[in-house]
Formats: sequence, C-alpha cells, structure tokens
Amino acid sequence: MIIDDDEDDFFITSEYLKAIPNYDFEIEWCYKYKDALNHICNKKFDLYFIDYHLGAKTGLDLIKEAMATNCEEPFILLTGKGNKDIDVEAMQAGAVDYLIKSDIDTEKLERAIRYSIERARSVKVIKANERKFRNIFERSLDTVFIANSELVLREINQGATKLLDYSKDELLALSLYDLLASSDEKDALREVIAEKGEVDDMELVFKTKTGTLKYCILSMSLEKMGDYHFQGIIHDITNLKKAERATLRMEKRGVADRLVHVLAHEVRNPLNNINLSLEQLAPELQNSDAKIYLDILQRNSKRIEDLITELLSSSRPAQIVEERQPLQKIIEDSIHAAYDRLTLKKISLRKDFPDTPAMILADAEKLKIALLNIIINAVEAMEQEKGMLSITLKLDEENVQVVIEDNGCGISEENMSRLFEPYFTAKRNGMGLGLASTLNILQSHKAEVEVQSKINQGTKFIVSFKKCD
Repeated sequence: MIIDDDEDDFFITSEYLKAIPNYDFEIEWCYKYKDALNHICNKKFDLYFIDYHLGAKTGLDLIKEAMATNCEEPFILLTGKGNKDIDVEAMQAGAVDYLIKSDIDTEKLERAIRYSIERARSVKVIKANERKFRNIFERSLDTVFIANSELVLREINQGATKLLDYSKDELLALSLYDLLASSDEKDALREVIAEKGEVDDMELVFKTKTGTLKYCILSMSLEKMGDYHFQGIIHDITNLKKAERATLRMEKRGVADRLVHVLAHEVRNPLNNINLSLEQLAPELQNSDAKIYLDILQRNSKRIEDLITELLSSSRPAQIVEERQPLQKIIEDSIHAAYDRLTLKKISLRKDFPDTPAMILADAEKLKIALLNIIINAVEAMEQEKGMLSITLKLDEENVQVVIEDNGCGISEENMSRLFEPYFTAKRNGMGLGLASTLNILQSHKAEVEVQSKINQGTKFIVSFKKCD
C-alpha cells in the first residue's frame, strides 16, 4: 500500500514498482490518515510506503501509532527532501528504510523492498521467540531473575513475588544477599561466585517479607550483553524438605517404638516375677525390721511399671476425639496452664490473634497438652526477666498456623536433627518424652510442624492445621 495525500506522487511511485522485474505487486492507494491506520491494524498488506506529509499529521505519527498496535509489517518512509533528523527519527519510530522521492528509481525501490521484507521476516522471528521465552519467564512457577554483578535484581517474574511475598518494586530494590536468611549463607554464596563465576544447584535458605523461611535451590550463570549480569533460577524445595523431615521422623520413631515394645516385654516379664515374689514375702515380713526394704522394693517396682506404661503410651498413636473447636480458645487454655511459670520467670507475653474464630477439628484437651509442652520448653529456654514469648495465629483460605516464638538459648544443629526423638533430651533431669508426645498428638491431628532456631537468638515452632469450615 502507498499512503500518500498526493495522487500524482502515488502514480509515479506505483509505476516504478510495476517496472521492477520478477515481481508482481498488488498495489493500492490510501490518502486518508485514519483509513491508512485501519488498514495497518487489520494487517491487510505486506509492505507500506508512507509519505512524510499527510495533511495535519505526518508519516512519522502514523508509524508511531501503528507500532503501538504491535504491527510487524515493514514501513518505508518517503519524503520530498532529505533531512538527517527525519531519517534518524524514522528509524527510531520503527521504519525499516527512508527514501527521498527525487532519488527514487526502480533499482533503489527493489533494493529497499528486498531489504525491508527480509528485515521484517527476521524481526518477526525475533519477536516470536521473545514472546515464547517471555511467556515461559512470566508463567514459570520457579523464580526466574536477572541481576547485576552485585546480585541486585534487575528483572524478575511473577514467581518471585509469590515465593518471597514482596512486590515486584520491592524486590527490584534488593539483592539476593538481602534475601538470604543467614550471614553464613551470604558468605558461602560470595565464595562460590568468586571461585567459579557461576552457581550450580546450591541449596540456600531465603527469608520472605513475612519472616517465613524458604528452602531453595539456586542456579545462575554470568552472561555478557552490554555489561556483565547474572541470569538465574530459584527453585522452591520447602515442601520437599518438610516431607523429608517428616519421613525421617517417622522412620526414627518407628525404630524407637519397636525398641520400646521389645524392652517393655523383656522388662515386664522379670518385673512380674519380682512383684509375685514380693506378694509372697509380704505376710512373712509384715512385722519384721525388713519391712522397710520391702516397701522400697514395692515402690520402685511400681515406678518401673509406671515408666513402662508411659513409654508405651508415647509410642502409640494418640487416641483423639475430634470436635469443631476455635483454636484461639485452645491456645488461651494452654497459656493459662503455663501462667505460673511465665509469672515466676517474669516472661513477657505477646499475643496476636485474628478476630475471626480459627475453627479446626481437634481434641481440645490433647491439643492443649501438645501446645503446653512447646510453651513450657520455650519458657525454660529463656532467661529470667529477659524472656519474650510471642504467640501468633495466622489464617489463610485453607490453613490455620500457630507460631510460638521465644528469644531463648536456641537449639544447636546437632540437637535439631534429634528434636522429636523419644528419650532424647538436653535437660539434666528430662526423660525426652515431652516433644515426642507433642509430635504424636499433632500428627494425630494431621498437623504439620516446622522448627526454626538459632543459638543464643531463639526458637520458633510453626504448627499448621487444616481449617474447618
């Protein structure tokens, strides 16, 4: 299509086009700006010759409007006089070529058409690839990013905002180092980049805006396009980590449970014989000086029996009777049961509960015991008069989350791996059954448990329940 408000110029240009050998063009004329824009938007033609002067507006205005509609067909701008500024502006606006009418001949037109069509074909391929990869970039559930040499984020996809809870603008003001949960991991990442110049499947922990820890795999490479920058992917493996920890706990618990049952059986047999013997001896020693020793034997025999019963109870799935309960009330009851301990150690308590009742299916008494164990452990881990216990309740569409956080002594990495093991304890006089029993009760409620801790900074228990409508 030739877009020109001068019919004589249209005839001259069309005659040159018809004279080009080995081409058979279908040529149409348009002299109205609005009609021309409609033709371009409807993609009716393969190539457009546009005159610079089109009445009140110019050919540049038409090209700019057309490009705003994502037009991919080539434009060649025609003008009566040569002007370098117009030439440059035409190329910037999206024209593929610029011709002066007085210099036009068949050879120049043929070259311009051939060049324009080839360039338009290349641009279409590039744009198609860009759309394809942009679509992959934006729709990926993984975080895909581009960062500068200091790892300051320059471009991110929607997956990043979902993973880290920040808005896009907030993330583009941060670096990857700002998002890592610990200074040790920041140092480790710097070391890998300095040594290799890239990162290949490095496991790191990121901290979201809300303080949640996300376990991720980071891969990125250093690229050069103008300046050096990093391209990378962050893959969230938090759920996989939780599943691994849950499976490991179950395996350890299974081994411990089998050991308990074997020990209980082996201890109870000789214990029964001892009790029967004591019953036979009791009448004969009733009035003798040896009765005091008989009483000691009977008391300790009963203590062993009670201990075996407690061990067996901790190894069996908790028997619960579920009812629809507001979790706020269960937490309040647990806090009330620990009130004396909180008062004696002068621990500050901060609660943050939503006004909306958080309804779950629960055995209120059993769940109160489980939460009380966590609260008591938190109180015991904090210094007198310096402790701060924070209990937060969070709601979303499907889950209810209880976060119990203290600023106590924290738990070492070695002990973290054994935290819920039966009979493991870091306390001097503990039996190691409190958290084992807690996990038993929470698992019976189909709750998920996550523990985060730092030495001398504190510990956070995160317990997630399915919400009950």
